[in-house]
Amino acid sequence: MEQATQQTKNVMDVWQKRPLIISGPCSAETEEQVLQTAIRLAATGKVDMLRAGIWKPRTRPGQFEGIGVKGLPWLLQAKKVTGLLTTVEVATAKQVEDALNFDVDVLWIGARTTVNPFSVQEVADALRGVNIPVLIKNPINPDLELWTGAVERIAKAGIQHIGLIHRGFSSYGNTEYRNAPMWHLAIEMKRRNPGMLMINDPSHISGRRDILQDVAQTAIDLDYDGLIIESHIDPDHAWSDAKQQITPERLGEMIGSINWRKEDVPSAEYHAALEKLRQQINHLDDELMQILSQRMKVAEKIGLYKKENNITILQTNRWNHILERAYAKGEKLGLSREFITRYFDAVHMESIQHQNKIMNA
Repeated sequence: MEQATQQTKNVMDVWQKRPLIISGPCSAETEEQVLQTAIRLAATGKVDMLRAGIWKPRTRPGQFEGIGVKGLPWLLQAKKVTGLLTTVEVATAKQVEDALNFDVDVLWIGARTTVNPFSVQEVADALRGVNIPVLIKNPINPDLELWTGAVERIAKAGIQHIGLIHRGFSSYGNTEYRNAPMWHLAIEMKRRNPGMLMINDPSHISGRRDILQDVAQTAIDLDYDGLIIESHIDPDHAWSDAKQQITPERLGEMIGSINWRKEDVPSAEYHAALEKLRQQINHLDDELMQILSQRMKVAEKIGLYKKENNITILQTNRWNHILERAYAKGEKLGLSREFITRYFDAVHMESIQHQNKIMNA
């Protein structure tokens, strides 16, 4: 009993550490691979938890789907040798049971599970009465309600320590990332759950190792609480996700070169200067709201004109002209094309709703 209490205390100490760094292979392949990865990660002095995929939900059949239960003793041995806590992904009640039987310290729910409320509920039911931290990855598709629902289901099962993993979202036509980060969605999830652990998974966002550090630095600049990064003793010959894994030594270098920023600085002078700038932002936001309100009133007048002349609301050529004009102006003003697109799409949809009310009044 005393030993179990001490172990729980150690888990909680690590859980509350900032930044929290989790690393290890995408997949546990052999006992030697898991143990050597753990030893080399521990040698960096920068890793808190060892991760390894035991069960791998794959997109298509025939791909490597994980070594299965026989890999769990390897993790247990690695923990005994290095002192690193262990964490694995679980997707079914049986996987939860197996992981707990081999003293896995932290569980995580993967993106393919988060997307399915029935699967999340099965995991939640298996966790009732268990005192173990659980991390929840965002669903594959950009749906915050699914992510929120998964958090609520796990919380209702009695799990007190829940964390979030932002691993990016599937996006057709996206070429730079394996999974588009869609930072605004993660920021909104963080806003909805103040104080909840939020860590970033640059490995699955990037899909390749050359931009790992850039994604990791962006996450830290946005006040994430830590990182989960895949590492392997021989990344090029990994059985899964070879392109996004790095050696334990490279991981140590990366963690050491990240600029770890603070959320706040306890200085009266700093707060006074920042407050002055924030007031400017507030005033500008107020002006933007007034201008947008005026724009919608003009849109309503256009809607009335269209109604009287039996013209459709959507005018594709006009909309294309607005966008091209905005792109040209935005570039001169230092605004990205991506931002201009998102902003004008939102304004356009609001305008359509206002005109629709007029058309159907």
